[in-house]
Amino acid sequence: MARDLQPKECISQDYTKAEALRLDGSDDLQGLRSEFIIPTKNNLKSRTLSNRGLISESLEEPCIYLCGNSLGLQPRHTADFITSHLAAWASKGVFGHFKNHEDSRLPAFVDIDEVAAQRIAPIVGASPTEVAVMETLTANLHLLMASFYRPKVGKYKIILEGKAFPSDHYAVESQLRHYGLDPEDAMILVEPADPLQATITTSQILSIIDKHASSTALILLPGVQYYTGQYFDISKITAHAHHHNIVIGWDLAHAVGNVELELHAWDVDFAVWCSYKYLNCGPGAIAGLFVHERHGQVEETAREQGKVIFKHRLAGWWGGDKATRFKMGNQFVPIPGAAGFQVGNPCALAFCPLIASLELFEKTSMQAIRSKSVMLTKYLEELLHRSESRNMAEGKTSYFRIITPSNPAERGAQLSIRLKPGLLEGVLAELEEQGVVVDERKPDVIRVAPAPLYNTFSEVWEFVNIFTTACIEADKRSAQPDNELAALAGVDRKGWSHVK
Repeated sequence: MARDLQPKECISQDYTKAEALRLDGSDDLQGLRSEFIIPTKNNLKSRTLSNRGLISESLEEPCIYLCGNSLGLQPRHTADFITSHLAAWASKGVFGHFKNHEDSRLPAFVDIDEVAAQRIAPIVGASPTEVAVMETLTANLHLLMASFYRPKVGKYKIILEGKAFPSDHYAVESQLRHYGLDPEDAMILVEPADPLQATITTSQILSIIDKHASSTALILLPGVQYYTGQYFDISKITAHAHHHNIVIGWDLAHAVGNVELELHAWDVDFAVWCSYKYLNCGPGAIAGLFVHERHGQVEETAREQGKVIFKHRLAGWWGGDKATRFKMGNQFVPIPGAAGFQVGNPCALAFCPLIASLELFEKTSMQAIRSKSVMLTKYLEELLHRSESRNMAEGKTSYFRIITPSNPAERGAQLSIRLKPGLLEGVLAELEEQGVVVDERKPDVIRVAPAPLYNTFSEVWEFVNIFTTACIEADKRSAQPDNELAALAGVDRKGWSHVK
């Protein structure tokens, strides 16, 4: 990853809507937007589903959807893939496991996981044998920690980011307790040196590794931090961990499909990710994992004597050698590579949205996606700074501060914006009213993530104008609370609490 990454095209100082439209006109990925179903503003407010979503799409104004870091939009052909799978199941029954069809873009059921791994491998910078598509992110994290976390006397600690996504934290704590260890002693938390900045420097992480190297058995860090949007230097941190002979794994939930990854070249030991954010595969979609090829080797010295050497894991039949899988023997011989870490027969239906989305990624490249993303997020940042500068020049208060790193190489698509205390509910209410979708992290942060596959420069321009007005109006109301805003205080209007 180039740490001096800059937008390929210099964004001019012309901040008009006409300039935003000009940038859209020169966007090499503009055609991909039509491959997604963009909810309309009326869709968001409707209390029923029926068939209005697709019928009204071309007739009504689309919403401004900047929430791909939480849930990506639905590719237009997702339903076609699901229908195709259901037809194969309906017409072939059990034979669908082994039959391919000339009029389907899906493989036979039994091969679908292997095909998906082949197609997602380029997105994470891996060989197909280093990738498995399976389970959910947290389940995969547990499975891989069972293999890679091997504590022993004096070397048992896990280095974890202090503000890690809660599920990662829970997984690490439960793994420690499984071995009879006290998380208060065995878990080393990496916290921001300056709480007001919220981010963590690479040098700080390397220093903590140096300090605790002799007692550390495993490091688990996020590729892109979910709260701040900070993109960590995976290559440098991984190399430093290996210098101290420490295994390191990465949670790539906010990185896959967002930034360029080279997991094999960076010598990453293992990684896990979900597929419902930038990969656009739907709520709770099937996840994936990476295991470097050196950890997936299977040495068969004398199989008939039970002497098959491979890395310890929690084994299941779907991770077993495909040539003998249906012979129902009791000697487990794993598939070489990441596929050998699979456990149970995966749901073929769950692969349909993933393969539909991967077809769109194959129409471009992660380099092109990342290039547009850098420009799009830089444009968002510049418009926000200009808005804030204009407000300050007019004698208004400062309404917000961006807590995401300003260096494009140290962030993905997302900007996290910390609002002035007391503004969050009022700002969110106005954004929702105007058909703008972002997400919140209470008490005062909104996360804005323009996704390069379907978001546009003109949408970003519209958002900043709506957001600026929302901040001004919310500030006025917070100075003179009215009954409506008081009623909103603490109310979870969108149901985020169930997701968080």
